[in-house]
Amino acid sequence: MAEHHLTVSRTARYQQLGDLSAATKRVWFVCHGYGQLAAYFIWHFAFLHAADPATVIVAPEGLSRFYLSGNDGRVGASWMTRDDRLHEIADHVNFLNQLAEKVLNECLPEVQVTVLGFSQGTATVSRWLAQAWFRPAQLILWAGSFPEDIEPMAAQQLVQGLNLALVVGSRDEYITAEKAAQQQALLHQFGGSPVLISFAGGHELNREVLARLASADT
Repeated sequence: MAEHHLTVSRTARYQQLGDLSAATKRVWFVCHGYGQLAAYFIWHFAFLHAADPATVIVAPEGLSRFYLSGNDGRVGASWMTRDDRLHEIADHVNFLNQLAEKVLNECLPEVQVTVLGFSQGTATVSRWLAQAWFRPAQLILWAGSFPEDIEPMAAQQLVQGLNLALVVGSRDEYITAEKAAQQQALLHQFGGSPVLISFAGGHELNREVLARLASADT
């Protein structure tokens, strides 16, 4: 038996808060974690758009959806699994690059771009930006890890001189303070200057920290 692959077209889904125009000053691309859906994840950022309509939030959704329990009920999405992972990574990088091109073409060239990945989404946005055609003003890796499989040269080109934040909850059951410090050290090795931010909470987003990071990109 031989395994083969065929590249096909498919429909990707994303959610958006706000209208894109020449008046748009900031765009946030926010990538959800494992088992989440963009339609729910994006509402964590609604207060940013409400406070500043010139900020538009774009939440792409992982291409793989599944039932969270059994064969019915709530649905979640995933960016990738270890099975056929290289093709899944390539598909998502292609999706996110096409989405960014569509979104940013509707804005002025000087628009400020923030990219945030949460949990599984941290690896997704890191791999994407290592191959992206644009460079964000700010990268936020929240409750997740920078992938070790990114080529060192690509990692250096991405993180050097980049406004980079690592965010972790004090009670996060997946990312301990020790692991977060290791991530910070790894990014330092690539020439980055990541700021490590901790908050009282678990494996979750935090509105106060989001507001602080949003004020940093103005």
